[in-house]
Amino acid sequence: MSRVTSKGQVTIPKEVRERLGIRPGDEIEFEETDEGYVLKKEVEEDRFEKWRGAAETDETVEERMRDLRGERE
Repeated sequence: MSRVTSKGQVTIPKEVRERLGIRPGDEIEFEETDEGYVLKKEVEEDRFEKWRGAAETDETVEERMRDLRGERE
């Protein structure tokens, strides 16, 4: 059970934060339902889409990893 502070803040239990993947700085939403309120963390439809094309290359993954490790000439 959590308690509300005088500033209206509530500590979300660790197991709930872990299960929802809530990290410091994340935005959450409180949605009213017939049974009470639901806590939601909004997730982008494809959380990896924003990185698409960030490392454009014709190299294979293996070739790129060798380059990053300094194993290729």
